[in-house]
Amino acid sequence: MRPVAALERIAFLLERSGADSYRPQAFRAAAAALAPMSDAEIAERAAAGSLESVRGIGPKTAKVVREALAGDVPEYLQRLEREIEAAVLPTEGGTELRALLRGDCHLHSDWSDGGSSIEAMGRGAIAVGHEWAVLTDHSPRLTVARGLSAERLREQLEIVAELNRQWSPFRLLTGIECDILPDGSLDQEPELLDRLDLVVASVHSELRMKSADMTRRLVAAVTNPLTDVLGHCTGRLVTGKGRPESQFDAEEVFAACAAHGTAVEINSRPERLDPPLRLLRLAVAAGATFAIDTDAHAPGQLEWQIIGCARAEACEVPAQRVINTRSAAELLDWTDSQQAQTRKIT
Repeated sequence: MRPVAALERIAFLLERSGADSYRPQAFRAAAAALAPMSDAEIAERAAAGSLESVRGIGPKTAKVVREALAGDVPEYLQRLEREIEAAVLPTEGGTELRALLRGDCHLHSDWSDGGSSIEAMGRGAIAVGHEWAVLTDHSPRLTVARGLSAERLREQLEIVAELNRQWSPFRLLTGIECDILPDGSLDQEPELLDRLDLVVASVHSELRMKSADMTRRLVAAVTNPLTDVLGHCTGRLVTGKGRPESQFDAEEVFAACAAHGTAVEINSRPERLDPPLRLLRLAVAAGATFAIDTDAHAPGQLEWQIIGCARAEACEVPAQRVINTRSAAELLDWTDSQQAQTRKIT
């Protein structure tokens, strides 16, 4: 194993485990520092004991480099492969549905609260076998996550267009995770939202609203013709200190999703697992479509999709109702047709 590959694999596994962002970033920084060097130069520095003098290389990353140069799989990497595989990914289920998925509708870059560049996230999506992925950084109201102003979002669209010229046939689709405001409106200029390939709408504030108010809020959002996917609908967190589910009339909200062509997200993040299985079954019964997404904030988290697939299989979500099974062209046809139908209904 080459040293740079070992460092990048460690970063990937740490990201997949949901480790604090500084840990994988340290290994990605070390890999970036060594990437311009030849194998011979890296070996010379290791032999001379000068690896740590390279900016971005510390004792822990230098140890990984030396072990890789010696022809071994670094000890730290071996341990992560064992521990993270067992701790994060499901032991059974999801494989059949995952094999059908062609993309991911929800991922973040360092333009908002992600830990990696747009290019790194796109390359990560290619590495896990996707044909497409949707970049969905946060909208401006979520200042804690460095949400994108309209000006920054327009700038991002130009960057994505340039990357797509390099990446064909893979396609990075334009999108946003748009805050659902307390009155149910969306936190971005409507004209700009209409330019995007896909809009995920999610609640991030006032999660403890009364059930009737939250129901009206969510229904207003999912019946908006600019909304394509309802993100992590309950807002719950199931790890750490946790966070309880938002209360709303799930049958009414999912019926509105089904009637107006808005997909219900099956969020695969281990701390979210949203919606809960009982609500996921209600959404299936309502006839809703679904998006199985990672909500990835780093490349290693793109492998979390199998978690959502396992939950979908457990609730008998029909594969034909999962929008991730579609090609990029089919997905865009769907978003266009759903918006047109919704405008007709409203």
